[in-house]
Amino acid sequence: MKRALLLPLLGVLAACGSQVAQNVPVPATSVPPVVTTTSAAPAVPPAPQPVKDGACPYLPTTFVAEANGQRVPKVKLSTDEPHPACFFYANATEVQLTVRVYAGDQGVAKKIVNEAAPDGSQPANSPTGWTGGYVSSNSGVVYAVAKSDAAVVVITNQKQSIKARRIAEEAIKNLGL
Repeated sequence: MKRALLLPLLGVLAACGSQVAQNVPVPATSVPPVVTTTSAAPAVPPAPQPVKDGACPYLPTTFVAEANGQRVPKVKLSTDEPHPACFFYANATEVQLTVRVYAGDQGVAKKIVNEAAPDGSQPANSPTGWTGGYVSSNSGVVYAVAKSDAAVVVITNQKQSIKARRIAEEAIKNLGL
């Protein structure tokens, strides 16, 4: 209501002269500032690389040799934290099995699984509560599952998905994920 009365009054004062109009306060309208926040989605960490010799902290070499059906003369680890990726070798240079464990962001965990076993792969749902997929090829099998903020990806040179699944289940059990 005050604005409706004030606007005609300002018009009359402006007509009387510029001196009078300068002394009349003009109502200010305030527009709240626009605040935009953007947070970049966490990025998928790069694929782990074998860096140092050592024993896998969550998979015994004897278990891997039995489950994958190959002798394991050497194991290397990545520098990933808190769980390094484990690389089990068939000989001095050929990796027979890789196990990657991720724990952190739920979106990243799903992306890791989707990259390893993309749409169109066979569904994987073991152990109970974990979901993902597996892909068979001439070079072996990839078995990838996620639950909440964790992901486990097993890559084996063996053609049977049961071997990769069994190793993933053991890693998940031993890590308490």
